[in-house]
Amino acid sequence: MRCCFSAPLAALSALPSPCEVLRSGALFAPALLRAAAGALHGSAHKNRRHHPDTLAAVNLELVTLTEDRAIITWYTGIPGTDDGLGHMLPAVTEGEVVYGTHPSRLDRSAAEDRPTAHHQVELTGLEPGQTYYYQARSRGRAAKPTPLHLVRGNAVGTNLYGLGWSGGTYSFTTPQPPPGRHLLSIALCNDLHIGETTSGLMTGVPLMRGVAQEPGLAPYPEIMSRALVEEARRRGADLLLAAGDISAGGALHDLAEAKRILDGFGSHGQDYFVVRGNHDRPHRDGDGDAFRDGFLGGDGPAYFARDLGGLRIIGLDTYEKRGNGADAGGLGAEQLSWFRARLREHREQPTIVFGHHPLTVRDSAFPVARGQRLGRRQARSILEAYAAAPGVFLHHAGHTHRNKRTVLPQTPHVTLQEVSAVKDYPGGFCLLRIHSGGYALNHYKTSSAPSREWTERSRRVAGGLWPHHALGRSVADRNSVTAHDLSGISPLRLAATGPAGP
Repeated sequence: MRCCFSAPLAALSALPSPCEVLRSGALFAPALLRAAAGALHGSAHKNRRHHPDTLAAVNLELVTLTEDRAIITWYTGIPGTDDGLGHMLPAVTEGEVVYGTHPSRLDRSAAEDRPTAHHQVELTGLEPGQTYYYQARSRGRAAKPTPLHLVRGNAVGTNLYGLGWSGGTYSFTTPQPPPGRHLLSIALCNDLHIGETTSGLMTGVPLMRGVAQEPGLAPYPEIMSRALVEEARRRGADLLLAAGDISAGGALHDLAEAKRILDGFGSHGQDYFVVRGNHDRPHRDGDGDAFRDGFLGGDGPAYFARDLGGLRIIGLDTYEKRGNGADAGGLGAEQLSWFRARLREHREQPTIVFGHHPLTVRDSAFPVARGQRLGRRQARSILEAYAAAPGVFLHHAGHTHRNKRTVLPQTPHVTLQEVSAVKDYPGGFCLLRIHSGGYALNHYKTSSAPSREWTERSRRVAGGLWPHHALGRSVADRNSVTAHDLSGISPLRLAATGPAGP
């Protein structure tokens, strides 16, 4: 299956401009050539013998950072080996993080409960507003960060401390918690792609051969989606919003499987809500609209509004059109009119909007085409509506498969949050914790063993350059705290009320 960034040659209007292609080409060409050379010579290393104690600790990432915890991941492999994708074979060993409030006094530690190659350590009991220094170690070797130098990013900390060294020590500062009392938590996710068999397969792009699951293992979209449901519940999510591309191609059996998996979280329309993505579009051959049939009982619009104890949730169908899926997203005229009217009716009501296509795509390492966002005219119209609706505080989108936080000058009260795909690296979801005086957004990777293995394997998408795009350039792209008056939301009334559609 092709991913969201692919486009048939006929859809020339959806292709990026020559300037976009040249910009990204100049950025990534050297790294892609090195990746290709590594792939050509990788087979020469497969049969070499390696000392059993040889180990490399790499791909260190500070994934989650809240006021009282931090989650750190890394990988241990056998140097000189190659799994066929230019990636080291796993080295199963112990992992620990040593940390403290001074770089020369790392007097606290946290360790995993069993050996693994896919390490994930959670630091708990941290103090808000405190700077911590840390080092992740496996078998005495310090883990090195995921390199984000091509985009001037930082995968391991909230400042530059330690980035010039090999293996740390690195540093982060915990935020203050959102103001007020906690009201509820919502898991934000997108791009499950149930039915997909190859991740990152981009039509017509050299060296983008995609990454498939290892033979004999379960399909990776199902592994990741089931892990999503489990992790969201474990992290305390009361609701789940899935912003499109639930399936890989809109097939009825894939959407039915997606619903079976999501039903593990609760009841659709009450505990979780979904909207359509371009991959969930109706088939042109007249087979009908499987998304509508699977989630809406075959009736009614694929957009809606719900009032949940004072919190309004609006789900948009950002591909309410006929197309090949590679063109820009679009709302029908009736939906756009309905949406703007809803915002005018209750301008002050705390409101979350979610839909598949983002309103804008900024600071992308890869070329930006029309197909990666909502049509410009409609996006401008929606932003104008947000400017006049101070109750809107969050717009959640998927489609770009990356973590990216954007706040625009014309709508400073609205966070535009792109969330990375469930289906592959970095995997997982964003947890929105709503307090009476503000909210926090925190990215969580799924933590089951099969999902960790696939997440590490799928970082090889785009010739190994995918982390530069998907992880987030900074910790703030996937972890943030914002003050906003949300005191009108009740924590006691979480059952959905109101009509199903317009």
